[in-house]
Amino acid sequence: MHEGQVTANGLRFSYLAEGPEDGPLALCLHGFPDTAHGYRYLLPALAGAGYRAVAPWMRGYAPTEVPSDAAYQQGALGADACALHDALGGDGRAVLVGHDWGAFAAHSAAPLSPARWRRVVTMAVPPPAILGQSFLRYDQLRMSFYVFLFQTPLAEAVLAMDDVDFLGRLWADWSPGYDAAWDVAKVKEALATPANVAAALGYYRAMFDPSLAQDAYAAAQGAIGTPPQPTLHLQGTDDGCMPVDPALDVAGALSAGSRYVRVGGAGHFLHLERPDEVNAHILGFLAD
Repeated sequence: MHEGQVTANGLRFSYLAEGPEDGPLALCLHGFPDTAHGYRYLLPALAGAGYRAVAPWMRGYAPTEVPSDAAYQQGALGADACALHDALGGDGRAVLVGHDWGAFAAHSAAPLSPARWRRVVTMAVPPPAILGQSFLRYDQLRMSFYVFLFQTPLAEAVLAMDDVDFLGRLWADWSPGYDAAWDVAKVKEALATPANVAAALGYYRAMFDPSLAQDAYAAAQGAIGTPPQPTLHLQGTDDGCMPVDPALDVAGALSAGSRYVRVGGAGHFLHLERPDEVNAHILGFLAD
């Protein structure tokens, strides 16, 4: 696995990559509070299947550049993914993998430019129709307290307190029983400056502030929805961040040829907790 840099959508992205240079692109997008290292088990598996697997640090997460326009809305994330596809030499064989905020990015990038992506994999954040049914339920609102905290001026101080203990506690709540010490240390590196912290918070602040919907991303904003490509959605049964009621018809909210898999005993960071199982689901789906 090696680290590289590329400029896409006006930003300098750093990334981890593995696999043949001429293989189809597998773009893997991380969420919060995570980094490209969250794909340390999946990248080699994808490379072994012939893909050029690339996991960038998302915009604002060091060593990727902090955007000067402070654009963090979902349309901007989708535009980044499409621009990375081009900058990394992707073609119609490319696949898109997204976890947490990376899944939000996939829900924008896949319908924005369907010809770029052959298949899509999302983890931990369900398709928009299911998310809309889930978010305003009491249990989800309680678990999403941090989203509302991040709208306040207290957020920066809270994240910095006690050597980012807040982030470690989120990992513990979201993936019970998983030892996230190594991952949290990598997150601390990615959010080492006030500008990086403001960027990570910016993703959440853009959710509720219409003034942050820059004109440059209007087209991408309008494209947000269920990916038209066959999509694999993976959800941990013990997700402490965004659990999905088993009664909800997730499979019915996906496009034709899609799959929905609940990974037993796994929490929010299921690709790190159950890497062999999750990798097998992903590789099997991509090979179909």
